[in-house]
Amino acid sequence: MSVQILGLRELNGPLVVLDRTPDVGFEEMAELCLEDGSRRLARVVEIQGDKAVLQVFQGTNGLSLNNVRTRFRGHPMEMPLTTELLGRILSGAGTPIDGLGPIFSEKRADINGRPLNPVSREYPRNYIRTGISSVDALITLIRGQKLPIFSGSGMNHNKLAAQIVKQAQLSGDKDEKFAVVFAAMGVKNDVADYFKKQFEESGVLERVVMFLNLSSDPIVERILTPRCALTAAEYLAYEKGMHILVILTDMTSYAEALREFSSSKGEIPGRKGYPGYLYSDLASIYERAGIIKGSEGSVTQIPILTMPNDDITHPVPDLTGYITEGQIVLDRTMDQNGIYPPVSVLPSLSRLMKDGIGEGYTRADHAAVSNQLFSAYARVQDARALASVIGEEELSDADKSYLEFGRMFERHFISQGFSENRTIDQTLDLGWDLLCLLDRSELDRLDDSLIAKHYDPRRADRFRAPAAK
Repeated sequence: MSVQILGLRELNGPLVVLDRTPDVGFEEMAELCLEDGSRRLARVVEIQGDKAVLQVFQGTNGLSLNNVRTRFRGHPMEMPLTTELLGRILSGAGTPIDGLGPIFSEKRADINGRPLNPVSREYPRNYIRTGISSVDALITLIRGQKLPIFSGSGMNHNKLAAQIVKQAQLSGDKDEKFAVVFAAMGVKNDVADYFKKQFEESGVLERVVMFLNLSSDPIVERILTPRCALTAAEYLAYEKGMHILVILTDMTSYAEALREFSSSKGEIPGRKGYPGYLYSDLASIYERAGIIKGSEGSVTQIPILTMPNDDITHPVPDLTGYITEGQIVLDRTMDQNGIYPPVSVLPSLSRLMKDGIGEGYTRADHAAVSNQLFSAYARVQDARALASVIGEEELSDADKSYLEFGRMFERHFISQGFSENRTIDQTLDLGWDLLCLLDRSELDRLDDSLIAKHYDPRRADRFRAPAAK
């Protein structure tokens, strides 16, 4: 039953307060009808007895306390769902903004989703190839996983996100049921144009659903954007049997919008002013990734967030790390040195990769090569620290070989072109080429059978400077 109320009790920023609102539910949608005939959408964000607090999507400028009629719709915000969403560009609230007309939906669903029964979840296996060596070999993205990217302000995370969207594929290149849901929150117009241009020029837009929330858009839309995106992803995955990769950027903008919204409600702040329920709010987004028994599809998440002052202990990355299954950390020093993508290998990890790689998934030697590359690169940091104290000339031959390995590893393995799409075989072969820079006795994470099959010092000649004549 539709409920309609005349007048408002109070205006406070983007919030309005109404009295005498019986039978109104939390998250219920409402429509505010102004004197000039215009309408604004709102949703119920707080209920105290018969008093309701509504958040107005388009803001409260121009509203009157006396002559506004509020009509409650009787249901929470819903997202129109259809396979025709693929190839479309939508606002953060799910409204088409690409000029291609309205969406004729097969059904509508609550954007808050429904919690997945832990018993019905399947353990994530198999992987999604991104074409980026540092990710595919060392921090492998597994289907159904949530693997965030921790970046910093001004770094190349937008470029990296665009490259992942362009290159991501299922293992075996079986792309007939693979699609990407891309949601940008609080981005500037030039960044939004960059994403649209990249997806259109590369021809991948037809398998992408884009949600764009600009920095000039209302903060309430920013709060809704990831939920609308995940609702579309769940529909395509669990009802249409597709494997969906969801990229959410930037979750720090989302958290800051949540902080502003919480402050306007007068809630008691927690760490750095963020609401005390930030953890559970982020979990309600991240935990919508996974695989359900009996469903052919999956939802995989890559949330991207910028760490204020590059502080990984900041509440947003800190809480994100508790909820998700690993992280990809970008390094500012590598970025300043021109290394792209500037993936910092040692603090990065994928907790689920051990069960989604190896024979039958990637290649039999994947896990061993990954472990050896990690171990060798850790020794590189020790050698660099020692060289800074005693000088490189005083190092042992083994330490000098590690320094050479570190330089070549960063230049040829971590760094790769924006349009360079490497297969998993190319990536692992490159890893072996680099390991051949080291003496055989240093390869303590590899079986003798693998060393006998792949190790040949001549493979590293491509990295060595030619001898002077």
